[in-house]
Amino acid sequence: MIDHGERAKALFMEGYNCAQAVFCAFTDVTGLDMDTSARLASSFGGGMGRLREVCGTVSAAAMVLGMVRGYSDPKDPDAKSAHYKLVREFAARFREAEGDIVCRALLARANAAPQTIAPGGEPEARTPEYYRKRPCPMLAWRAGTILDEILAEE
Repeated sequence: MIDHGERAKALFMEGYNCAQAVFCAFTDVTGLDMDTSARLASSFGGGMGRLREVCGTVSAAAMVLGMVRGYSDPKDPDAKSAHYKLVREFAARFREAEGDIVCRALLARANAAPQTIAPGGEPEARTPEYYRKRPCPMLAWRAGTILDEILAEE
């Protein structure tokens, strides 16, 4: 069995953004190839295009849940309700473990200078300094691990 948390962490360390790392870690579950997965998740890195909103790992987890346990019939309110409940369950577990689901809050807690956590800007180079101030590899691991737990429960 694949440890999707470790795979997500490794993918982030390879240079994928946080959302791509999590979504691509689950290609064996979603049935999508790496290129398609990376493209679908590419917009959600940095809290959606570096807006610093919902953490990309959380967005990617919701995408995985949609692929695996989502609904497609717009006239099925029970399926819609069950799916949204599953997404909320993931978010609650992530928030309990990490304290938040919002990118800027997660970065501020890990960064000694929270005032530097602002939306926008160009992606930073992946240097050793970058990795020292980013909780993203561990957040990718956490999202993958929680997803594994939830999918095993279903």
